[in-house]
Amino acid sequence: MAAKKENNDDEMDEKVKKYLRGEAANLEGLKDKKLKGQLAVREDLYGKSAKTAAKIEKWLLPSEGGYLEAEGIEKTWRIKQESIAREIDISSSKNQYDIVLPELGPYTLDFTSNGRYMAAAGRKGHLAIVDMKTLNLIKEIQVKETVRDVVYLHNELFFAVAEKKYPYIYNRDGTELHCLKEHGAVLRLQFLKNHFLLASINKFGQLHYQDVTMGEMVGNFRTGLGRTDVMQVNPFNGVVALGHSSGTVTMWKPTSSVPLVKMLCHPGPVSSLAFHPNGHLMATSGKENKIKIWDLRKFEVIQTMLGHAKTLNFSQKGLLAAGTGSFIKVLADFSGSQNYNSYMTHSMAKGYQVGKVLFRPYEDVLGIGHSMGWSSILIPGSGEPNFDSWVANPFETSKQRREKEVHSLLDKLPPETVMLDPTKVGTVRAPQKKEKPTKKEIEAEMDAAIETAKDTDFKKKTKGRNKPSKRAKKRQEMIERAKKPLLEQQIQEHETSRKKQKTNPEIEMPKSLQRFVRQKAT
Repeated sequence: MAAKKENNDDEMDEKVKKYLRGEAANLEGLKDKKLKGQLAVREDLYGKSAKTAAKIEKWLLPSEGGYLEAEGIEKTWRIKQESIAREIDISSSKNQYDIVLPELGPYTLDFTSNGRYMAAAGRKGHLAIVDMKTLNLIKEIQVKETVRDVVYLHNELFFAVAEKKYPYIYNRDGTELHCLKEHGAVLRLQFLKNHFLLASINKFGQLHYQDVTMGEMVGNFRTGLGRTDVMQVNPFNGVVALGHSSGTVTMWKPTSSVPLVKMLCHPGPVSSLAFHPNGHLMATSGKENKIKIWDLRKFEVIQTMLGHAKTLNFSQKGLLAAGTGSFIKVLADFSGSQNYNSYMTHSMAKGYQVGKVLFRPYEDVLGIGHSMGWSSILIPGSGEPNFDSWVANPFETSKQRREKEVHSLLDKLPPETVMLDPTKVGTVRAPQKKEKPTKKEIEAEMDAAIETAKDTDFKKKTKGRNKPSKRAKKRQEMIERAKKPLLEQQIQEHETSRKKQKTNPEIEMPKSLQRFVRQKAT
């Protein structure tokens, strides 16, 4: 028992060290008692918060995320899916499969925020809703029209589909609920779950934002950079990013007709982009055969890698999947230095063209939409092992779903809260103090205004209206008009100074008369 207790204490100490903010400050050399006391209180607070975080990790986050670990000279990217399948349990092996539907592809995918349901859409009009826990097909419909994209709305009951002419909203039973004609022929769809906004980019380069709760069109902007099908939402701040054929990436919010950011990322067209879950990293790929990792806090390139990617996607734990042709590469940054290296690779069957890669939330699974159907492979360490049932519950009941829907509608954020730095929401803007111009600056400004008034040329007018006396009078009026605002400013300043002097009359009066000044009532 004693040995077990010691092991638990050691384990807790290690977890506390992980959450401590570096070494404690040395307070012995400080002479200022007040500062020493303040720093001592702060250090005590840091220690308490580290212990609390360690306890939370121990009791509320019991599952640990695992990664592939190589032994000796072995490389993780050489490990195939077949060798992983031999080592895992039966329930995990169900997540390795290929659905082959060559007549209806290529396919695109989308998962719900809790990872429980998947919507698959084939270009030839095939739509399917699948329960990923039981792998049961919930509903399957044929819209008999070209389908370009599919996206889930706030839960699994509703999803939007970008069809040939317009986007449509369907419910879980496959019933068409709405036809959004204002969007036009949409190429890509994205949903802002905190704002309940459906964002779309159509083939004419128009960006639309529609509130799905009220049906109101919040924004309709022309990007002015041509047709694009590269679109992604930053999960941190709700900003929509578009990749263009000129190599630029623009970032938009629903209340601005001009982009918040316009950055040149590649010399050629941008083929795909993805955002890290923390919102501070962005991955882009260009047709010049390069993948770049960007730090969005400084808008600088952190890392440049050789390779083309038709589709990119970040997992919840920060793994980056890149798909091109029939080859998929997964990159990882285990050191935390934002230096991505090859972690896993996977080759599809010859002839399969990868259209979309998408990590499934809360599972170590990567979904692949390709020209012959869709597939699923295992990527150890990609999913978050501990889910928060208040945020996303893979096992939620219909009652919990209803409650969550009501709460999310009550907590819906207005479109104005979409901004590059969401931490500014709720803060007070500091008042900007205007510097008063000096007397010399006022005089110089007045002289310049008088000179411009004197040098103005008058139009030649009809007889009687062009006399020299009239011209001189008009010039004098112009000089006075130029002087007026500056003179008014001087008078105002003089009056304010006089008022200040009046408020304190003891300064003006001699000492012999100060006793006659009316005293203020106490």
